[in-house]
Amino acid sequence: MATPVEAPKLGNTVEECLVAKWRKQKGDPVSEGEVIAEIETDKATFEVTAPAGGTLLERFFEEGALVPVFTNLCVIGEPGEDTEAFRPKRDGPPGPPSEEPAPQEGQAGRPAPPAAEAGNLSHSLSPRAQRFAEEHGFHPAAVAGSGPGGRVLEADLRQLYYSSPRASSAAKKRLQDGAGVRGEGSGVAGMILSSDLGPPAARMSGIREKIARRMRESLASTAQYTLHASAEATGLLAQRARIKTSKTPEITIGDLVAFCVIKALLEFPDLNAELIDGAIYKHPEIHLGFACDTPRGLMVPVVKDSHRLSLADLAVKMKQLAQGAVQGTIAPDDLSGATFTVSNLGGLGIESFTPLLNPPQVAILGVDAIQLKPVRRDGKIEFIDSIGLSLTCDHQAIDGAPGARFLQVLKGKIENVESLCTI
Repeated sequence: MATPVEAPKLGNTVEECLVAKWRKQKGDPVSEGEVIAEIETDKATFEVTAPAGGTLLERFFEEGALVPVFTNLCVIGEPGEDTEAFRPKRDGPPGPPSEEPAPQEGQAGRPAPPAAEAGNLSHSLSPRAQRFAEEHGFHPAAVAGSGPGGRVLEADLRQLYYSSPRASSAAKKRLQDGAGVRGEGSGVAGMILSSDLGPPAARMSGIREKIARRMRESLASTAQYTLHASAEATGLLAQRARIKTSKTPEITIGDLVAFCVIKALLEFPDLNAELIDGAIYKHPEIHLGFACDTPRGLMVPVVKDSHRLSLADLAVKMKQLAQGAVQGTIAPDDLSGATFTVSNLGGLGIESFTPLLNPPQVAILGVDAIQLKPVRRDGKIEFIDSIGLSLTCDHQAIDGAPGARFLQVLKGKIENVESLCTI
């Protein structure tokens, strides 16, 4: 019996997914539990497995299609079985995206579509115009016809053909492979040559598009300012060295700083808040997000109820979430709901940076590298290990003084981390 395979519901916040890659082609044998496709949400990539064995009878979406959850992706069954009953309806979930009509030759650096793709124009072409189009391989996506009822005449095509820059044979081949045009054509009469072309453009992934959109929204919807401070890191380094010699789970400098941040937020609930539609919501729970670099781009796993965890439990949870984000197996619900975020670039040697807010959160902390810093003590200059802190706030919700006081308290907790942390 034919069995449909649905786009799964991947968490409460996911409404649609993108078909990233098909592992099986139509007609391929499939075993139960075998991976047949990879789908991508705006945060991670997941594998779709076969619920039953058989043959992949039909695929309803091509790679790159956006598919609502619970929509049939494909059908598995025995050869000859009918699959139409499982095909998504037109007025329901969308089918595979159709390719955009290619612009006419020379426009936007793209080659003209072949004759078969210009079907919707053929009925409006005069016989002579049709012959001209076939002889010259010229099938523009749209032409303003000068004939009766807007009919396209040969003169219309001829004028457009000779007024548009064209591509050489070598350039056409590269354009078809996705190469882009750099400037205007350098050949005779503006003809586009192979030397005028650059490398193919790389399409942004769904996750990359999501990151880009979120960053634009962050700057457009908030009034951001950043405060920079530093804390003596002697205690951090001593505590880290002490932990390395014990039998406790691996704990990093980043884990220690995150633990101090949580303790500071308990004293400053104004920063553990969200600004939504002009209203400020202060959260009693601290759901700590932390920026994580992954092969698919920036992700922010969230440690829910982080204020309830010991240092060791916090370190274990952050490590598990980071591994899931890097491997692409993290649950979408573990990538949402943060009330405050930490972005740590200290391990990459960054001395100071301006972290961008993740709206509707009102604050984010950047953690910088540990470096030697001169300080004056008892009239003498000493060099101490110092860790940089960069706090970005939304001025709509947090004024400069409260942000500065938070950094003062955080500085104190970091400098006294040895008494603060109980493994």
